[in-house]
Amino acid sequence: MLRSLNYHATDQSMSPIEVAKEAEQRGFDGLYLPEHTHIPTSRLTPAPNGEDELPEMYWRTFDPLVMLSAIAASTTRLRLGTSVSLPVQHDPIAMAKQVATLDVVSGGRFSLGVGYGWNREEMATHRVVFETRREQVREAVLCMRSLWIDDVASFYGSFYRLEPSRSYPKPVQPRGPKVLIGGAAGPKMFSAIAEWADGWMPIGAGGLATALPTLRAAVEAAGRDPATIWIAPMAVIPTAQKLDYYETLGIDEVGLRLPTAGRDDILRALDEYAAFVTNG
Repeated sequence: MLRSLNYHATDQSMSPIEVAKEAEQRGFDGLYLPEHTHIPTSRLTPAPNGEDELPEMYWRTFDPLVMLSAIAASTTRLRLGTSVSLPVQHDPIAMAKQVATLDVVSGGRFSLGVGYGWNREEMATHRVVFETRREQVREAVLCMRSLWIDDVASFYGSFYRLEPSRSYPKPVQPRGPKVLIGGAAGPKMFSAIAEWADGWMPIGAGGLATALPTLRAAVEAAGRDPATIWIAPMAVIPTAQKLDYYETLGIDEVGLRLPTAGRDDILRALDEYAAFVTNG
């Protein structure tokens, strides 16, 4: 099981580039960054942490693809990813090019975590209809996948249309980066993973002992091998016992949660978490 890091970095916290360098030196396997293009000041949508006020880090988030490109140039081994990106807030043709370029720059080290989005106001700015955002994410990923794989790519859906086109570079990874869907367990989530994704990226790992057999059954019913589905819970606060338990569940990768903080606090957390890398 890979030991990676999940870091909600901001312009006021320790630089993700420096965090990546320190993480690679300590033997961590990967680093994942989130995305928010902006945060409307209206709070009609409840904050995901259940509090009245949304933490400031949400509106100080870096563009993950730009930042991960800089990290790719500053590291040699560390896996890179989003946890999660919001593809319906982008043009999928342009995003496919960005992702392919990042995969080339990193030498095939990139994974694309995608989310449906929780903030109605943020989605509305991008003219995304909240009730159909799941279907739109699916189409965005399928459109990008064609651009990554096919010499002459095309896609025809309800939200996106791509006339037969050529787009290069292609990603280093043959089918493009792994696409992992972030979100809670449930029939809709597992159906989507079984149909068009490469894995699941839940927040935390609570309830996985019950959820994973259901997911694997859905994948098998779709005619796919459950062993090919990548399971990578994020924002995990680790203990040795917890990580040992995850190993027994067949989890492929775990994202250990770093605080949104300055250099001293981040280095302290990295040193503490490094023991789990050594012991793993």
